[in-house]
Amino acid sequence: MPRTPVFPAGFPKPRGVPYSPGVLVDNVLYVSGILPLDNLDRDGKTVGVGDVRQQTRFVIETIKAIVTAAGGTLDDVVFNSIFLRDLADYRAMNEVYAEYFGVRPPARYCFQANLVPPDCLVEISSIAHLSR
Repeated sequence: MPRTPVFPAGFPKPRGVPYSPGVLVDNVLYVSGILPLDNLDRDGKTVGVGDVRQQTRFVIETIKAIVTAAGGTLDDVVFNSIFLRDLADYRAMNEVYAEYFGVRPPARYCFQANLVPPDCLVEISSIAHLSR
């Protein structure tokens, strides 16, 4: 079964880490866990240190870019895995999340997890079914 790596325009190839931001297989897009790291910055600096709202927005915008590069929209996302460093950030993350997924929300789960690097407060991975 053919699979196609998906990289949004301007998204650099990973340095030293064997992964693709997204992989498309039979109109199903699997989006890697996205952290609030500035992929265009050579050092991969964390965006919005200490601000889960800003980090959530950055992560979802990155997911949106990956889904768009594969020919879809956020409405094609059917499942999200959400990881929070601290569950105390759940409400703030969820408010931003609802701005993007509030009308027809995908299935999801949310776990507390130690994220790498430690200044990342949220990570989200997605599955999208693209209608072509």
